[in-house]
Amino acid sequence: MDFIQAIILGLVEGITEYLPISSTGHLILVQRWMGLHDYSDNAYAIVIQGGAVLAVLGLYRNRVQQMFLGILGKHALGLKLAINLFIALLPAVVLGILFDEVIERELMHPRPIAFALVLGGILMLFVSRWQRNTYNDAENNKQHIGIDQLTWKHSLFIGFLQCIAMWPGTSRSMMTIVGGMAVGLKPKHAAEFSFLLALPTLGGATIYKLLGSADKLSTMDRGSMILGIIVAFIAASIAIKWLVAYLSKHGLALFGWYRIALAIVVLALWYKGYFSEGNNVVSTEVGGSAISSTPASVTFENDHCPALPVAIQETPSTITGPTADCHLPVFIS
Repeated sequence: MDFIQAIILGLVEGITEYLPISSTGHLILVQRWMGLHDYSDNAYAIVIQGGAVLAVLGLYRNRVQQMFLGILGKHALGLKLAINLFIALLPAVVLGILFDEVIERELMHPRPIAFALVLGGILMLFVSRWQRNTYNDAENNKQHIGIDQLTWKHSLFIGFLQCIAMWPGTSRSMMTIVGGMAVGLKPKHAAEFSFLLALPTLGGATIYKLLGSADKLSTMDRGSMILGIIVAFIAASIAIKWLVAYLSKHGLALFGWYRIALAIVVLALWYKGYFSEGNNVVSTEVGGSAISSTPASVTFENDHCPALPVAIQETPSTITGPTADCHLPVFIS
């Protein structure tokens, strides 16, 4: 991986990690577009998530400090927030361990990602309409709660919604922001809780994944890793500030339309064979049958050609050596 690829992946990770458009889906699509298919490239994508985590630590350092003091018994609200984040994290820990291999095998492909983008886009259009009707109502605004008023039941609900985002293309931030709004948080407060929940979720997932690919890390270029983390940190910091400001004045419809448009592009490119694995380009005919550019394996089998006249040499030749009756290759596919 060269520095240009490292910068591109860092930008994609940083921009999409906290926007409700799915960072995992974007990273997989961009990696395949650049021809990066092996697991070491997936390990690199996991490493640069650390830059996005550091962005939250920097921007919400006061909240993080409150939680740290709360764990030490010196800040009641900080302790409550830390407990709520832990409760919201639990479903992802359990289900993530149980279904990690299935997700890697079945869903880390362009077509399921495109379907998740479409479904998420439709959901966001509905949520945006509901948001306009609910959050612009002066009477309803009085009923909104802040992060400090979240209960453990609210947190558990948000945590289960976060698990839906295990399907690449869904977006962890989308599900947690929608979940936060559903329990009564304003959009910008729901986004803040989503960002804070990313600390244990992304941090834990990064450590878990890296432990399983330590051998790949040892072969990765250190310069590319550091560059990707720095770029992801800067891009994520900008994206977080922009999203909070945007959600304070606008709804989620923009992201819904973007997801649907991206899904259409992805499906069109997949149909044309742009997201192929190496040289095994799989495309589709107009009629719908699948075609592979890689020919089926061919082996040869000796047939003694009983239907054809055969000249049998009784004495071995000094030039050609002993021969059999007839050695006509038969193709077996």
